[in-house]
Amino acid sequence: MHYREPARTVAALRTGITVYGCEQDEAVLFRELAPRFGVVPTVTEAAVTEANAGLASGNRCISVGHKTRVANSALRALKETGVRYVSTRSIGCNHIDVAYAESIGISVENVSYSPDSVADYTLMLILMAVRDAKAVIRRVDSHDYRLGVRGRELRDLTVGVVGAGRIGAAVMSRLRGFGCRVLACDSRAAAGFVSLDELVRESDVVTLHTPLNDETHHLLDAKRIAQLKDGAFVVNTGRGALIDTEALVEELESGRLGGAALDVLEGEEGVFYADHRDEPVECEPLLRLQRLPNVVVSPHTAYYTDHALRDTVQNSLINCLNFESERRHWI
Repeated sequence: MHYREPARTVAALRTGITVYGCEQDEAVLFRELAPRFGVVPTVTEAAVTEANAGLASGNRCISVGHKTRVANSALRALKETGVRYVSTRSIGCNHIDVAYAESIGISVENVSYSPDSVADYTLMLILMAVRDAKAVIRRVDSHDYRLGVRGRELRDLTVGVVGAGRIGAAVMSRLRGFGCRVLACDSRAAAGFVSLDELVRESDVVTLHTPLNDETHHLLDAKRIAQLKDGAFVVNTGRGALIDTEALVEELESGRLGGAALDVLEGEEGVFYADHRDEPVECEPLLRLQRLPNVVVSPHTAYYTDHALRDTVQNSLINCLNFESERRHWI
C-alpha cells in the first residue's frame, strides 16, 4: 500500500480502468491524460457499490475516491467481475478494508500527490487560529471594525507536528521560515523526534499529519487533550478520527483551549462535499464546533489544488499500469 514510480515500459501497454466517484474536474483530467498512457477510462460519478460493480467488467483495475466508504460487499462484487486492483485517489486508505480486500485477492494502493497542497493549507489554518481570524472576519462582515483579541506571533510559539511523512516534513519546512520552535513525533523513531506525550505538553500548536488506522484512532484522546497547554491550538488536516472530537469540543467550550482549525472531522461522511443550505446538518459535534468563535472548520479541502488533482489522476493511471505490467512480467 504505497506509491511506486512508473515502470519505464508502461507506455507500451494498453489497458482499461473504471473510475468510480469521479467528479467533473477529475473526469476532464482522466480523459485528457489517459490516452497519453494508453489507458481507456470508463468514468462514472457514482461511488462504487455492489450494484454497479459491473461497470468494471473487462477491467482488472479500478480507481475510487476517498469520499465514500467502499463496502466489503462491493469488494466481493468487484472480485466476481474480475477486478484485482483498486487504486484510491487519496493518501489515506481508511475508507477501504484493505486486509479484507487482500484476503479475497484484490490489491489496494494509495496515490502520491503534491504535499505542498496540504502543507500550504495547514500553515494557513495555523495562522488563522493564532490570529483569531474567524472572529475578526465575522466582526467585519457585520460592520464591526473594532480590534478584538490580540493575536500570537509564530516566532514566539512552539508548534508540534505529529507525523513526519511527506506532508508533515513540508509543514515543518514552512514553519522554520517563521522562526518558531518546531517539535516532531513519528511512529518511526528518529533522532531529534520527541514522544507524543512530550509534544502535547510542550506545544502551543499541535498539527496532525499521520495516517488513520487502528493504532492512531483517537491519537489525541481525552487524556492527551487534557494535557494540552492552557490556550493551546489544535489543527487537523489529516483525518477526523485522529481526535476524540467529543473531548476536544468539551475543552473548547470550557474556554481552556485557545482554539482549533479543522479541515477534517469525525462524522464528516454524508455532510462534507454536499450542499446543506436547505436541509438540516445531522452532525451535532460539527454544529457545536461551528458555534464557537475560535474554531475554523473547512470541508476536507486542504488537498484540493490544480497541481495535486493532476498528480492524483496521473498517479492513479500509473498505479494501474504498474499493476498490469507486473502481472504480465514486463518488468
